[in-house]
Amino acid sequence: MQIVVIGGTGLIGAKLVRRLAGHGHTAIAASPSSGVDTLTGDGLAQALTGAEVVVDVSNAPSFADRAVLEFFRTSTANILAAAAAAGVGHLVALSVVGTERLAASGYFRAKIAQEELIRQGGLPYSIVQATQFFEFVASIADAATMAGAVRLAPAPVQPIAADDVAAAVGVTAVAAPVAGIVEVAGPEQFRLDELVRRHLARRGDPRPVVVDPQARYFGARLDERTLLPGPGALLARTRFEDWQALTAAAGR
Repeated sequence: MQIVVIGGTGLIGAKLVRRLAGHGHTAIAASPSSGVDTLTGDGLAQALTGAEVVVDVSNAPSFADRAVLEFFRTSTANILAAAAAAGVGHLVALSVVGTERLAASGYFRAKIAQEELIRQGGLPYSIVQATQFFEFVASIADAATMAGAVRLAPAPVQPIAADDVAAAVGVTAVAAPVAGIVEVAGPEQFRLDELVRRHLARRGDPRPVVVDPQARYFGARLDERTLLPGPGALLARTRFEDWQALTAAAGR
């Protein structure tokens, strides 16, 4: 298949392009660095010429409420229009498990808008919702740091490695459109505070992690179900401890 990956040079996109190419597909990385700007539409029509599948794993350059909403609305509308004009048969987008339960957050409101545009866009589609990436645990800690301490709600979370996300998106891209959501998660559940505490300890980070049930997660309150996938989720194999060991060995 000829598959265009929007955001193909990012964390998930680069892994996905390599994986698809390794399985014999023509995988094209489309990003501003390759002359494709989904916000303006520049280069998009040319990039999608001949494509059978387009995968959107892009992210906004700014997470400010207005900017991120504008990015996902405009970018998604441009991708849908260009894909329809090019005769693309399948649009795959990466989103986040629990997005619909996190509407108090400006970022997740933008993801909700993106998903809704895709559902109403008229193209055969699949939305892959993934849980929090192992690679983003440090960013979660930084966002929750106040006065030198990391304040987190003890909400359950089932994080996943970026490699496993790329694998799930790749499998979805070469399959028939599902006209709905595919959830993917890691094999283990943690409390969010526990996950961050373990990560900081492994990195030698001295910040204390304080359990605070009222702490916001990027602006949203969390409960026992907010971040967890449903019972039909696809479960990846990589365990958090194994991922930590691999990244430590690689010097990351």
